[in-house]
Amino acid sequence: MSVAARRLDRLNPEVLVDWEELHLVQLLARHGSLSAAARALGATQPTLSRRLDTFEQKTQQKLFERQPSGLVPTSACLSILSALDEMEANALAVERRLAAKDDALAGTITVTSLDWLGDYLLAPMLTKFAAVHPGVTIHLLNDGRRFNLSRRDADIAFRFGSFDQGDTVERKVADIRYGLFATQAYLDRFGHPDAEGGGRNHAIVELAEAAVQVSLSTWLKHLWPEARVMLRANTIRSQLSAIETGQALATLPCFLAAGRSGVVPVDLGVAAPILPLKLGVHQEMRDLPRVRKLIDFAVQEFAALKPKLNPSG
Repeated sequence: MSVAARRLDRLNPEVLVDWEELHLVQLLARHGSLSAAARALGATQPTLSRRLDTFEQKTQQKLFERQPSGLVPTSACLSILSALDEMEANALAVERRLAAKDDALAGTITVTSLDWLGDYLLAPMLTKFAAVHPGVTIHLLNDGRRFNLSRRDADIAFRFGSFDQGDTVERKVADIRYGLFATQAYLDRFGHPDAEGGGRNHAIVELAEAAVQVSLSTWLKHLWPEARVMLRANTIRSQLSAIETGQALATLPCFLAAGRSGVVPVDLGVAAPILPLKLGVHQEMRDLPRVRKLIDFAVQEFAALKPKLNPSG
């Protein structure tokens, strides 16, 4: 009997359980609440609650304490979590290796990205790819969460910053230049700012998305320690909409902001941030034909977009 099997046997030696039931326990422990797990699974909270009740009755074990703050694993649950992680890792390794043997240029590719990047760059790019490869369907998920490529939450991820999973291969595909932008109406009303003024009498809209926020906010706060943070938004689209009211400035991708009517760059006389955009793929999936083709296509497309993404580079 394997280590995993011996640990699971503690639940009840006379009860047979399947992976779907055990996987539910793992996800509930990972997400900490029925509602969070339901969102991750695309299910409803009452459905998961019933499934958990049924499983606890079946095994005659209480696996979670239900508290107002969420689910707290019991000692019985904690005793099997490492075994469940072991089972999941093995199952995912089998899935990846089977998928990697598929040599057809057909099937589904799941791509994850950030909001504006997915909306304005990747969506048209991926559509062009799918048009010339009719056997391929692409799922584009624009979400700030860091999807786990080992668990096959996605096949390819585009993000700023490095990938922290050791089994992920990453490649820089572009440098994205940012700049400070406002409307002409804002500048007419509040004056043209400069770095020397420290941002006094000016308002800014910050990005609250973690990976990009650190670089962009640190840059602007260093220059403008006295500027008022009027709004923190978690998407570039929200920042752009906010400054179009003529009430604030924001640090935005030059590619996106330069195309908006009435929005103009604000030159502070100092270099604006340039963020490296990286593509990540699990090392066992990178040679899957449809994934390999898409990676090569994306690299070529981003190379052609270089003058727009990094206009003064």
